[in-house]
Amino acid sequence: MDRFEAAHMAGFEAVEVLFPYDVNARDIQSRLRIYGQKLVLLNAPPPNYTGGERGFAARVGGEARFQHDMRRAFRYADALEASVVHVMSGDGHGEASFETLVSNLKWAARNAPKGLTLTIEPLNATDFPNYYLNDYALAAKVLDAVKRPNLRLQYDSYHAQMIHGDALEIWRRYGLRAAHIQIADAPGRVAPGRGDINFRPLLKEIAQSGYEGWISAEYKPQAAQTEKELDWVKKLRRMYDAAT
Repeated sequence: MDRFEAAHMAGFEAVEVLFPYDVNARDIQSRLRIYGQKLVLLNAPPPNYTGGERGFAARVGGEARFQHDMRRAFRYADALEASVVHVMSGDGHGEASFETLVSNLKWAARNAPKGLTLTIEPLNATDFPNYYLNDYALAAKVLDAVKRPNLRLQYDSYHAQMIHGDALEIWRRYGLRAAHIQIADAPGRVAPGRGDINFRPLLKEIAQSGYEGWISAEYKPQAAQTEKELDWVKKLRRMYDAAT
């Protein structure tokens, strides 16, 4: 809960909370209001902390649990006025997982609160070895099968680079499907500018694409204190502003 103040002091206008479900939504909303921030995104379904996976939308036979837990995620998103919920596929493989994921996402899109956007995000196999949604082409195939306007792509520069070796090219191919962007450098999910990704042309493409959503930082700070490693923020903002 202290991180809301820390984000405010660091100059961030909005935050993500991957899994807020252990804290009362009213307490979170109070912190958001105190520090004038917006909660942009949360992840779903809520994880099972007794050893279960972080997502299971593609798990065959888990449909009833998916619907039950997504209802809880929708209640949190509604209470916190979140604009995006990332629906995690979890582990899976083959056609059965594809059909299960599509079916679950259709249900979620039909039952999502009005104004809420759902996203799916490919995660790389190095960090998530058995994760079903591990390719941007597969994500596009899922989106085409679901065909719901409130289901969109979540683009992450780190995963795009790790999966396909070229974060810029993946944005060029799939960026128009994106409703939310996360940035980090690769390898290592380090801060932007500390890895192999050239963010100048990537930010230029994003800025000139008409994208209107948030660009969020999701990386692992290398410094003992996050505040000591935020020099990238001004640099990237200058790049982005120069391209608009």
